[in-house]
Amino acid sequence: MQDIYIVGVGMTPFGKFRDKTIKDMTGEAVAAALSDARVTADRIDGAFFSNAVQGHMEGQHMIRGEIALREMGIQGIPVVNVENACASASTGFKLAVDFLKASNGDCCLAVGAEKMYSDDRALMFSAFDSGWDVSNSEEVAQRLADLGAGVEEPEGSKSPKPYSVFMDVYAGFARLHMKTFGTTQEQFAAVAAKNHAHSVHNPLAQYREAMSVDQVLAAPPITYPLTLPMCAPISDGAAAAVLCTGEGIKRLGLDPARAIKVKAAILRSGTDRPPEDYKNHLTRLAALEAYEQAGIGPEDISVAEVHDATAVGEVIQIENLGFVEFGEGGPASLRGETKIGGRIPVNPSGGLESKGHPVGATGIGQVFELVTQLRGEAGARQVEGAKNAIAENGGGLHGVEEAAACVTILGR
Repeated sequence: MQDIYIVGVGMTPFGKFRDKTIKDMTGEAVAAALSDARVTADRIDGAFFSNAVQGHMEGQHMIRGEIALREMGIQGIPVVNVENACASASTGFKLAVDFLKASNGDCCLAVGAEKMYSDDRALMFSAFDSGWDVSNSEEVAQRLADLGAGVEEPEGSKSPKPYSVFMDVYAGFARLHMKTFGTTQEQFAAVAAKNHAHSVHNPLAQYREAMSVDQVLAAPPITYPLTLPMCAPISDGAAAAVLCTGEGIKRLGLDPARAIKVKAAILRSGTDRPPEDYKNHLTRLAALEAYEQAGIGPEDISVAEVHDATAVGEVIQIENLGFVEFGEGGPASLRGETKIGGRIPVNPSGGLESKGHPVGATGIGQVFELVTQLRGEAGARQVEGAKNAIAENGGGLHGVEEAAACVTILGR
């Protein structure tokens, strides 16, 4: 089976852009990726376009990718639309890898784009309402509340303002983790403070102001134990990657020195399991499969980008990826093991909490950061000697875990 490489990446700034359309942001990211790869649009054999909420926000369903890509000359080839909640972009990336492995072409495009911010707050926050089983949403909400039973919510620790329903999801996960392992709100705050510090050096990040642990704890509450800086913002943005086979690199005359190998790309859906059975969390199982496919282990990873839609997510995912034992994610974060310069740098981009989270673009945004790191081009946020990198991207909720998760391993 052919080896697959990333030969070009591009990403827009993430943020709130009232004056930009999906087409605008898609065009910007794709143009940057093609330029980085030194490939023209007519050399692309297939494209995978990821988006989660344009149908909800704008009423554009069914052919989003064909519409967004045609004006930049990407037409007459297979264009596949991918929707898989917050894991949409990493799912599209995995499908692009599979497209090339199946010898359907030599050069393929994976792109994710999302325009989420709106002055209509009700419309904006309701975009997340179908990320779980809508046929029994009240039962799902109660099950999540029950996860944290026994963990007291201090008075005044819930926002009176609207927020995404998924903050309640993560709060349920957080309280269960606190009850099971003794994880503290301060440890979650340490994750957020670290990521906000990292984002200072990322010119594409939505927020670029450092915060201390005390500042994170003193910030406005969302829902206990989460405060505002612990949560990913609503974001607009796009990211793209150009992938090639080894033969495609030769055929197109590309520079192999800048190509980054895709060592593993795994996609799993969730399963029914008891909440306390962390060892069978879908991300844990996907990570084990990815490490086996790549022929390496967690000890070989230089840098990671994980799905920190809240700080709680990062604590859970560094445990799932095998960087620490279950229950040790919080203490390790407080000790500084996951900061740049620490034992295992996590989210040098600033993560979703600070870089931003345009859900249909997030997974390829992670790939953009890791390719930049592996090329040694990350500037002040560079992880020295980065050789192998891992990305974890999850989406939706089914049962007591994400509905879908992707784990991707890249290397020099």
